[in-house]
Amino acid sequence: MSAARPGQAEQVPLWELGFGFTGLSIPDYRGSDERGGYLLPLPYVVYYGDLLKIDRQGIYSRLFHTERVHLDLSADASVPVKSKDNSARHGMPDLDPTFEIGPSLEVCVSPKCKGERVWMFRLPMRAVIASDFSHVESAGWVLNPHINFDAQNLGPGGAWNFGVAAGPMFANRRFHEYYYGVAPAYATATRPAYQVRGGYSGFRVASAVSKRFDNFWLGMFARYDDLSGVTFDDSSLLRTKHAFLAGFGVAWVFARSSTLVESRP
Repeated sequence: MSAARPGQAEQVPLWELGFGFTGLSIPDYRGSDERGGYLLPLPYVVYYGDLLKIDRQGIYSRLFHTERVHLDLSADASVPVKSKDNSARHGMPDLDPTFEIGPSLEVCVSPKCKGERVWMFRLPMRAVIASDFSHVESAGWVLNPHINFDAQNLGPGGAWNFGVAAGPMFANRRFHEYYYGVAPAYATATRPAYQVRGGYSGFRVASAVSKRFDNFWLGMFARYDDLSGVTFDDSSLLRTKHAFLAGFGVAWVFARSSTLVESRP
């Protein structure tokens, strides 16, 4: 894989395939004072097609593109939570894994949008679906406008990549109800019934660092959410105003395309 020169896009294989594992330490949900650890299989898939892009940041379908403005289709997901294992939610329905998908407007705010140091303003808006694969229900929508900085070819040998993003989060009533609402049927002496509102959902800072070796990929990531002043501040299910996630991933890359294309910011 050739190194990118300042002001030019990096030449990368059209696709790569690999496999590894990822370790996560994550709160049961944002605002929970209990957390879990996970060791999960990690498929490594990279694809730089004209309409579809898959990389370490997620899955994107490019709907519109100019040098400075992109409109992508992006996705995200969360882990399930067994309420019997969480003291705040004990006796309540489990939290199914959620899947998010929706458009993301991205605007380059750097003088050179194809350089090794790029600032972007990103505005993803995603519909949220909760499902345990036996049923599907809407869990609202989320909005996370943020500033993102990506730097390539850092450190010894110029092989490290670094990214950081920061911005507020907003969600509608249904999303907040899924995590922080308490129906009268599940109210207790220490968990009163609670109806939530849509609106401010916290402030998020996320960062990641990765390095690509010849046939291996190594990544580390962290995310912090400050839940001070959120619209569900009075929910008994909000046990802490701080949520911290951290993890790592390792993958062996065993196949790649001989066709080279330009990577995109």
